[in-house]
Amino acid sequence: MRLFIHTAVHVPSYGERELDSFVAKCSSMTQIKTLHAQMILRGLGDDNISISRLILLCAMSSFGDREYADDLFDKIRTPNRYIFNTLIRASVNDGKASKALLLYRKMAVSGIFPNEFTFPFILKACGFLKALLDGLSVHLQALKLGFSECYTCVQNGLINLYVSCDKIEFAVEIFNSMDFKTLVSWNSMIAGYAKIGKCREAILMFSDMRSGGVEPDGHTLASLLSISSKIINVELGKFLHWYIEINGVVSDAHLENALLDMYAKCSHLHIAEAIFARMANKSVVSWTSILSAYSKHGLVESAETTFNQMPVKNVISWNSMITCYLQNGEYQKSLELFHRMLDSSVVPDQTTIASALSACSQLGDIVTGKKLHEYLCANAVEPTITSYNALVDMYARCGFLETAMDLFQNMSEKNIVSWNTMINALAFHGQGHRAIELFQQMEANEEQPDAVTFSGLLSACCHCGLTDTGQLLFHKMSNTFNIPYQLEHYACMVDLLGRRGLFEEALNLISGMSMRPDTVIWGALLSACRAHRKVGIAKLILKQLLEVEPYSGGLYVLVSNIFSDCQHWDEVKKMWILMSNCCVHKNRGLSSIEVCT
Repeated sequence: MRLFIHTAVHVPSYGERELDSFVAKCSSMTQIKTLHAQMILRGLGDDNISISRLILLCAMSSFGDREYADDLFDKIRTPNRYIFNTLIRASVNDGKASKALLLYRKMAVSGIFPNEFTFPFILKACGFLKALLDGLSVHLQALKLGFSECYTCVQNGLINLYVSCDKIEFAVEIFNSMDFKTLVSWNSMIAGYAKIGKCREAILMFSDMRSGGVEPDGHTLASLLSISSKIINVELGKFLHWYIEINGVVSDAHLENALLDMYAKCSHLHIAEAIFARMANKSVVSWTSILSAYSKHGLVESAETTFNQMPVKNVISWNSMITCYLQNGEYQKSLELFHRMLDSSVVPDQTTIASALSACSQLGDIVTGKKLHEYLCANAVEPTITSYNALVDMYARCGFLETAMDLFQNMSEKNIVSWNTMINALAFHGQGHRAIELFQQMEANEEQPDAVTFSGLLSACCHCGLTDTGQLLFHKMSNTFNIPYQLEHYACMVDLLGRRGLFEEALNLISGMSMRPDTVIWGALLSACRAHRKVGIAKLILKQLLEVEPYSGGLYVLVSNIFSDCQHWDEVKKMWILMSNCCVHKNRGLSSIEVCT
């Protein structure tokens, strides 16, 4: 024991003041533990001041041991406010917000009132947890004790709380009541507006900030750059970039990443590449931003090269590359990369699983899809709505409609994507009546439909010949729900009317369109012309098609087949001559199957 103490720190028989000075000189846990032993031997183990110093070192220093700090705290019979504040602050800094909240409650039970050093950190913990009710309780306590109106640090904490909980109106009220606003106050408000997409308010706040003589820093400009990224406003982004350069704003990694992300999302890839190239310290965020930029522009090879060069990959990096393959139709590669991820040390999250399930849906790979479903269950993870939606879509596309329906019905929470996925699945499988029934259930649940909902419903009506129901839904879409028609809605209606032989109604609908009809709409009407042998209308449509898409081999062949069915051989010959003169060729049909070995 003597040797151990000698190598760690030698403590002579001094009183409390001298021993307290030794606490401040400790630079390792070995010294702290030795000093703690000396304090116990000298009867100072219950001295709050000295123990508080030890707890502070253990909890806040770079060499500290948080568990040892907790042990020290548990042995104190009557911990004071300083000890509670120290541990609450350390817990928040360590990202253990729940622990901080627990300490705050224990502090209240002990009859110790919080002060201006308690509230900022406990409010930060509530914001991190999005614990609005707990935050309101803390706010009320601060109000009762008089800390919420005269301490700027507490007011800033309240703003951060309400911004984190998406209660911007409460944050505005606190902000407007402040007598003295710091840079943190302005930054919190600007970041709050940026977070919820209120771009105009954030920019006006920035203008007021500058008018008030407060100079923005990197955090201010990073928030504004995120707004530029969201609304795809490169002019705003360029102005902010200019402001940074002209005013010599210190550019840290956070600000550089914001600039990189802004140019990448605003489709200025060459500038994004230049910023990335000159960055001295490229973080995983930097690499992922440029990777996402390549993905957005369809530059799969560049994205692959970037991904393979990344020194460190987190789950977002893997997800970005998997999504890149998915968006560019490389479904097999996305699954292969997912399997590579499983072999790495990075654990996939629910976004990863949802992307892999989407690839399975496109490939019809039910085997891998079921394994992914089993993976979710085996890891005791409750699937998110996004994961559930992907599972429903995968099973439906792979032919397991009832399994998809069971999953859908068992979802504890559904969003608009959930309803749309199931309605479209029923339509795809020709279950038109069930799709309509599900829509009625959706209305009963007061879920607001969107344009995708009606695309699925109208498609279901087409598959089942529900002309009257389709017309009713088409009018309901605009008159009841105020959803504007899109080309796919018109195409479904033209197809529906054409199948029934209602050519006059179909042509009237097309003539009344607010947009120019495309080849899908004319193609739907052509298919109806073939079924009903309407050669005259087919000739009129052909003139329209030659203006819209003169080089579509499939449409020429369809018109030729109409003439052939009606034995208009001269017209057939003219069509093939026209195709030859226009250098239009018929595309070969392709089929694919998966062989499981």
